[in-house]
Amino acid sequence: MTRPAAIPTVQIDNDTVKVTEWRFPPGGETGWHRHGMNYVVIPQTSGPLLLETPDGEVTSQLTSGVSYFRPVGVEHNVVNPSETEFVFVEVEIK
Repeated sequence: MTRPAAIPTVQIDNDTVKVTEWRFPPGGETGWHRHGMNYVVIPQTSGPLLLETPDGEVTSQLTSGVSYFRPVGVEHNVVNPSETEFVFVEVEIK
């Protein structure tokens, strides 16, 4: 089954950070990727995201405005399992 793609919008990209807004339609996904930088996620929506990882699937409950940090090297596909749009801002630290 083909999922719709999450829509990235780069807001800032300079020598220090890359800031991207991610909009996930219902069922939308990022596609498999490995993070090449440390990053912070700032959810704009509350709800679950499904993380498909090399070790299996994990559902993470995110809360609007509650940020979290992840280190370089994280590898996953992020999926919106909800029936409504999900939005977060990702800040990659260069």
